Amino acid sequence: MRERPTLAGNRLDLPSICDICNKPRSTGKHAACSRIRQQTKQAEWSAFMAEQAAKRLAKQERRRYGR
Repeated sequence: MRERPTLAGNRLDLPSICDICNKPRSTGKHAACSRIRQQTKQAEWSAFMAEQAAKRLAKQERRRYGR
């Protein structure tokens, strides 16, 4: 099981201005900002992936008992 969804799964929610350093994302390197963002979003991603797993399990249960 993945820790995060694939990037192609949905639209990336990245604005043109970096939310960490408040500079344009198109200029300079934002590797440090990216690491900070990943650490702060970890709880949000965990909740999202748990919700996806619950949906998948519910769908399997409906298939099993629906026939």
